[in-house]
Amino acid sequence: MGQAAHLHGTRGLLIVNPRSGSGTPNADEVAREAELRGIDAHVLKPGEDVQQVARSATGVLGMAGGDGSLGPVAEVALERDLPFVVVPFGTRNHFARDLGLDRDNPLGALAAFDSGRELKIDVGRAGTRVFLNNISFGLYAHLVHRREAHRRRRDAFARLRALWLATRDRHPEPFVVDGEIVSARVVLVANNAYELDLFDLGARDRLDEGKLHAYLAADWLPRTWDERVAESFTIERPGGLRAAIDGEPVELDSPLELSVEPRALRVILAA
Repeated sequence: MGQAAHLHGTRGLLIVNPRSGSGTPNADEVAREAELRGIDAHVLKPGEDVQQVARSATGVLGMAGGDGSLGPVAEVALERDLPFVVVPFGTRNHFARDLGLDRDNPLGALAAFDSGRELKIDVGRAGTRVFLNNISFGLYAHLVHRREAHRRRRDAFARLRALWLATRDRHPEPFVVDGEIVSARVVLVANNAYELDLFDLGARDRLDEGKLHAYLAADWLPRTWDERVAESFTIERPGGLRAAIDGEPVELDSPLELSVEPRALRVILAA
């Protein structure tokens, strides 16, 4: 489970994000089980570049982490045309859910390394960055940024405090979507169609539709959505874009080109 442990592997490399898991099994237990199955395992260290680790892989490339951990490793799998294994090891694991994985059984997902069951799915691009689920702007993005800031200050009520702070400003924000000025509290662009509920994402029926779905809402408690479907969108906002990619806070330049790459990612599932 050291930095070079994966150099002589036979079944592929599993990268484990120890910051993602919060229950049982822990990161070391996931890595230990992987190695018992003949899979090389690498538990990320603080400050380590996950993509640099991923680029050392040969064969199957897997990631044990939450939604925000998967995209950067999937991006390397795309670059190298490697099959990708998802091990659900986060809080919500929306992507694992949409793949049909048992989110409560990360060890069981390791069986995919021995499987030939390959599924080709779409990925989204925000500029050059990969997103597997969605990218959000406006209220949802502000919630993520504020939650992360309070977590860094060890705020035990980070999510609730972020929600309270975000709802104090009820004015819609001006965005430009494909050249059209819109006022929206929430802008969410998804890789394939979601069922949307208040502050929650339902499941996706498909991961290979080859379309992006943009959802816009003017209300800070959205109950109705303006839905747009396309293969690409351009999002602009004066002063840049504060966004959340698969639940991770990012700052992006404006304008931002969003696109979909149909059936680009090779995902391996347990037989």
